[in-house]
Amino acid sequence: MHAALGLSRVIDGVTTAIGRYVIWLIFAAILISAINAVTRKLWSLSSNSWLEAQWYLFGAAFMLGAAYTLKENEHIRIDIFYGSRSRRTQHWIDLFGHVVFLLPFVALMAWMLWPYMIAAYVSGQVSTNAGGLIIWPARAILFAGFALLTLQAVSEIIKKITIIRGQMEDPHPFHSPAEQALQEVQDIVGSEGVRK
Repeated sequence: MHAALGLSRVIDGVTTAIGRYVIWLIFAAILISAINAVTRKLWSLSSNSWLEAQWYLFGAAFMLGAAYTLKENEHIRIDIFYGSRSRRTQHWIDLFGHVVFLLPFVALMAWMLWPYMIAAYVSGQVSTNAGGLIIWPARAILFAGFALLTLQAVSEIIKKITIIRGQMEDPHPFHSPAEQALQEVQDIVGSEGVRK
């Protein structure tokens, strides 16, 4: 299990490094959007390539940040059932979901996107919009996002098994929405007290 945990730590490190820097892609997309809007209004200059570049950047931020969101346990859950269970049962639910649903889906998507990306690269496929960009980088972003999610799913499965076996502390203890709200109020009150 030590080797598996080592693999999990490596995957988590890669995911964290990528996840922390994709925010800059959103900044770049906003900058391009602002420049495009200003040049269009002031000088009637615009291009579909600017619009597509924004889409590529937003898509990259979403796809490349998805694995980091999974690692940080920040994805959306339906807490009606999940939140009322013991933490041990929640770990079993997570493990089942990761093994039966998440891993097969993201691995299949990565496997199917690889030839889709290569075909666009080899053919030099370009957007059908006038002045549009080449297509393969967008497809590469999709592939990379699902490949990272596949690796992170493996890491999460390793960690869940280790937690269930009692060999690792839970890095993300569950807090109900009421507990989270109370903690946020305490944080606000605490920070207000510091300011005074």
